[in-house]
Amino acid sequence: MTDSMINYHENRRQVLYWRLLARLFDGQEQATLERTSMAVVDELGLPAALLDPAVSIDTVVQRFPELADELPGLLVPPAEGESADEQPAAGDSAGESSVQVGGDEVRRAALASKLLLNIFATGSGDVSAGQLAGWQSDAGWYQQACGATPGRRDGVLGTIEADLVRRMRLREVLADPALARQLTPSMSLIEQLLRDKSNLSGVALANAKALIRRFVDEVAEVLKTQVQQTSVGTIDRSVPPKRVFRNLDLNRTIWKNLPNWSPQDERLYVDRLYYKQTAKRTTPARMIVVVDQSGSMVDAMVNCTILASIFAGLPKVDVHLVAYDTRALDLTPWVHDPFEVLLRTQLGGGTDGMAALELARPKIADPRNTVLVWISDFYEWKSQEVFNGLQAVHRSGARLIPVGSVSSGGQQSVNPWFRQRLKDQGTPVLSGHVRKLVVELKNFLT
Repeated sequence: MTDSMINYHENRRQVLYWRLLARLFDGQEQATLERTSMAVVDELGLPAALLDPAVSIDTVVQRFPELADELPGLLVPPAEGESADEQPAAGDSAGESSVQVGGDEVRRAALASKLLLNIFATGSGDVSAGQLAGWQSDAGWYQQACGATPGRRDGVLGTIEADLVRRMRLREVLADPALARQLTPSMSLIEQLLRDKSNLSGVALANAKALIRRFVDEVAEVLKTQVQQTSVGTIDRSVPPKRVFRNLDLNRTIWKNLPNWSPQDERLYVDRLYYKQTAKRTTPARMIVVVDQSGSMVDAMVNCTILASIFAGLPKVDVHLVAYDTRALDLTPWVHDPFEVLLRTQLGGGTDGMAALELARPKIADPRNTVLVWISDFYEWKSQEVFNGLQAVHRSGARLIPVGSVSSGGQQSVNPWFRQRLKDQGTPVLSGHVRKLVVELKNFLT
């Protein structure tokens, strides 16, 4: 590729990115950048709709289906050792191959600019249900472009979505069934619904409940795939194995009878059969889940409430659920229905872990067979007293699992004073993906 051709492609790509930055930070059209960008897009054979932030990605793909295959993985960085400017293949002329590579990079810039503009240029003022639904759809395309699975949104995407939900006239939208049907349940939307549910009534409340139910069911389906049926209890060695064929330990039987091998007959003569021990202790495992229901913990609260209901459905698992802020509420009667649990929670307020401890400690009847999952950011009013209480639970022999956040990814702020002390006693705060908590709980139950 000649120097002039390299500069030509690089200049076209820079025009698209300068135009993107101008629209993100100003929002107003810059005539020169708009005209030049339109010329670049037209030369690439791409639709002019790529430059219009008001046009959704879905609309662009519907009109130009061939673009659907180009968007997934578009923003994934090349693997180490790979380069966009690879050498031309044998048999290709250097000029033709290099021009094609350069053109591809400009095309990628045009598509990337569209994705970034639609996700990050959200403007200001009120947001309609249709606009929120459109952004959520665009966010799905953006996640695919980054190599992720569309769905749960954390980090920057979650922050943007939360801002859009906040700017939406939610009560008016919920009062109109047609508008409410346009809403797609998300963590940000559910948080807003839980905060505002006491101010809703009639049709608006019914639509809010329907959205919460949909979200609960969707998350439950995901979590159920991670929590496969696990037989509970340890092998009871005091019970002799049942001598039936399905319990026959074939490998051990062969190994133990190897001295009876006859080289002449080429046969193994078995004088004793060995069986597997399968009897298990029937004492049910008790799981006590304590959830901080302050607003900062809504993601963890929703995930763990649903997770508790799934484990409550396993055989011989006795699940108890406690939610707290400045007071504690025993939600065990509704633990099998996370939807009902969420409707009974009240987000916000302070945190008094001592109130939760007073409810939880009497439930620890058999410490060696009990796990206490404590979900909080640990910014407590009585920090030392709460830590002393959790330390006493740990020393009693019960399994203590402190949880700072359990979401689809990412970290959450946890009181560093608590984090260090819990780590020092051998019960570090668990944060990150909900799969971590699933693994910890399954390890306790099996």
